Amino acid sequence: MPAQASNVYVIKTAITNPGLPIFELHRQKTMYGGKKVAAGDTVYVFASENEGGAGLVAKGIVVSVRATQRRPGVERQTPRVSLVIQATARAKRRLGREELKPCQQWTDGRPETELNFKFYRQATNKIAGVSGEAAAFLEAHF
Repeated sequence: MPAQASNVYVIKTAITNPGLPIFELHRQKTMYGGKKVAAGDTVYVFASENEGGAGLVAKGIVVSVRATQRRPGVERQTPRVSLVIQATARAKRRLGREELKPCQQWTDGRPETELNFKFYRQATNKIAGVSGEAAAFLEAHF
């Protein structure tokens, strides 16, 4: 996968109302550098198709973030964070599982493949860092 761009992330999670100006998201799983997310970072928000969503819905800025304490007695745990995202733009073009599924040549270096790998190879909801190429690809949907 390409090198991660600083301060740009994607999150796929349950979004019940994609039109809200602020998303308050609790206990989000972090993968692929997602635990480094900080206030002021850019985040592209995907409404999880597993939860009835339609893929990319918004772009925003992280207003606040805090690490979630690990659960006692559970040996292996993926780090989680709770965060608040201020929406700054709404997606103008569809981008979700259906559009990314054909991009499965994991070493081809394409931004679509990076997003498919991080979101849909293991379909759990998560926040992840992305490359500059993936960020530019996502920006074209706004």
